[in-house]
Amino acid sequence: MEYRFLGNELSQFDMKNMTSEDRKILASELRDKILNTVSKNGGHLASNLGAVELTIALLTVFDYKNDKIVFDVGHQSYSYKLMTGRFNDFDTLRQEGGISGFPRISESKYDAFDTGHSSTSVSAALGIARARDLKNDNNYVVAVIGDGALSGGLAFEGINDLGISKTQMIVILNDNEMSIDKNVGGMSKHLSKIRYKSGYIAAKRSTESFLRKIPLLGNLLIRFIMAIKDWFRFIVYRKTPSIFEDLGMVYYGPVDGHDTDALISTLNAVKDINAPVLLHVATKKGKGYTFAEKNPSDYHGVGPFDLEKGIQKSGKETFTSAFGQAVIDEANKNRKIVCVCAAMSQGTGLYDFAARYPKRFFDCGIAEEHCVTMASGLAISGYIPVVAIYSSFLQRAYDEIIHDCCFMNNHVIFAIDRAGFVGNDGHTHHGLRDISYLNSMPNMTVFAARDYKDLRNILDHCIVKVKGPCAVRYPRGGISYTTALYEEIGDCVLPHMVADRGNDYALISIGVMCEECDKAFDMLSKAGLFGKHINLSMIKPVPVDEIISMLGKAGKVYICEEGIVSGGAGEAIRYEIEKKTDRYRFVPIAVENDMIKAATVARQREIAGIDSVSIYNKIVGN
Repeated sequence: MEYRFLGNELSQFDMKNMTSEDRKILASELRDKILNTVSKNGGHLASNLGAVELTIALLTVFDYKNDKIVFDVGHQSYSYKLMTGRFNDFDTLRQEGGISGFPRISESKYDAFDTGHSSTSVSAALGIARARDLKNDNNYVVAVIGDGALSGGLAFEGINDLGISKTQMIVILNDNEMSIDKNVGGMSKHLSKIRYKSGYIAAKRSTESFLRKIPLLGNLLIRFIMAIKDWFRFIVYRKTPSIFEDLGMVYYGPVDGHDTDALISTLNAVKDINAPVLLHVATKKGKGYTFAEKNPSDYHGVGPFDLEKGIQKSGKETFTSAFGQAVIDEANKNRKIVCVCAAMSQGTGLYDFAARYPKRFFDCGIAEEHCVTMASGLAISGYIPVVAIYSSFLQRAYDEIIHDCCFMNNHVIFAIDRAGFVGNDGHTHHGLRDISYLNSMPNMTVFAARDYKDLRNILDHCIVKVKGPCAVRYPRGGISYTTALYEEIGDCVLPHMVADRGNDYALISIGVMCEECDKAFDMLSKAGLFGKHINLSMIKPVPVDEIISMLGKAGKVYICEEGIVSGGAGEAIRYEIEKKTDRYRFVPIAVENDMIKAATVARQREIAGIDSVSIYNKIVGN
């Protein structure tokens, strides 16, 4: 596609002087560029396609070089990147050395705040607006938040503060009835009532479609209706009951998020209101790409795919799918097992469980803290909750795990997906800290799954044998690495001797790092260094006596994990063994700098120095 507007420097003056037809062309160009790039690189597709007209309107009304536009999460920021000087680099989206899939201040001075996790935009924007007022500046501050992110507790805290503060600021609620999965909870129902009560958008779209079919008069009637609709909207919508008004905000909406003229008119009308404003915008996730419109959850975050055919399901087993099947098998045997997630039943592998056991499945929305405390309430009442949350997202619930779960020694099982490096989402989504923060918690038992069979064994052990809180971590994607030894291993608690060829060194691998360590072990043997390779699934408590027995006469012990050094498995193992003997010298092989940006997982391990070649070089160099 040859672009008429994209690729040129679009100033606010240019944007203001565009015709309606020009903006439609620009929207088409943006969608084309996003679709072609994401189909090659992967990325967040459906949410970005739905925010195209909204972004055009924002950059028409506001001056991105002076005003501050804060995008929540960043799943809606691709159009903004394309229109703020990054068109020529957009082909590098989510690639090593390329532009991020999320807003990054280090990437552009026009990105107001770094994001990656949800529900932060209102709080961040309010801080920016308050700083503006302290400096007596007069720029506008806008937060763009999706209805899914609005289910997060932090968003409520921000809105509560904003409403009381009376700070001049605009919150745009991009309501597409979706987060990643279908939205749940009271706020989603409240927004639905507003949408259905007004009936504006559905009526507008169906009426326009009908009128356009009338020869000659159809377009004239549409233009007449367009001339009076703004007046009608501000007379009628302002009276729509809204929780946001009760919280102290001026509420307008809903406005059709794909009607750029209506959006521009509304934004111009509300931008100078000297109070916090919430503008409710209704959009369609996946707009402009049929596959994504029909299945927005499948097209939320995607890898490279065929643009003409859409996403083709690979059918390959992953740790996520292995967990999903394992928890169903356990639930078939035990009626006390229930599952909990935070708006990600598909992403965590619980979709089939939810379909089979709907009364035993609880999707709490984007509210990880609530998930954990609610699960602890289930546990203290005699149920066995399995809480499935991505590692980086579980960080939000740190206090709840300690205070509401561990202190009471409640039997809650944490299934921690996306542990370790995650690839092209980059540093905001790496799951490198879970071992460290879980190691610090009382009564917590921690496992790292080596492969699918190990994951299944661990889950069964956590359900049947562990009495208090426990966690199992496993990475994104799958694994092809298997050995005959793994088929023989059934005990997930004891360390396992993967290979024993001598006492030159000992290498302890944690969970899936068994693969990299096994490769390094073979390279070292070829180089004339003969040692031991021990793999651990159980990290906490450390099986001290069994490890010491396996280490034997090896003097140097290298501990390899896909997590940060501080507070990690290496430090815990060293501490526990040194309480019994000073025979060994320990060397950690772990991540010292976790600010590693987008790249493949293999490349991220290489950068961090925990791939097989780096392990080999470290041992040879010592």
